[in-house]
Amino acid sequence: MPLSEHEQRLLEQMERALYAEDPKFASSLRSAGPRPGSRRRAAVGVLMALVGVGLLITGAATSIVVVGVIGFLAMLFGTFLVITTLRAQPETAAAQTAKPAAKQQAKQHKAGFMDRVEERFRKRRDGDDL
Repeated sequence: MPLSEHEQRLLEQMERALYAEDPKFASSLRSAGPRPGSRRRAAVGVLMALVGVGLLITGAATSIVVVGVIGFLAMLFGTFLVITTLRAQPETAAAQTAKPAAKQQAKQHKAGFMDRVEERFRKRRDGDDL
């Protein structure tokens, strides 16, 4: 269902306000979508890996080493395409903002643990029992 003119104007105003308030966050939201050719590239990689497996099995069954090697290389290249395509997709803005907070919490947790260990060591060194 399309938006009315009033709703479209409100949406545009909200978008402009977001850009004015935090341009870095707004640009990260805009570029968070997948790249245009990534699905096709992944599909070609999967297809190439399957053809490679078929050629590898055919080469092993017929004892033709060249067919097996070509199949192996096709399988390897197809897998490489799929893996690089999946890794190249940008993360969502929510995931990007959540990572620093998680790292900071992990550092605080580790710092707290290390502080307790150091305190126990100082107490033992000074002769105080726990």
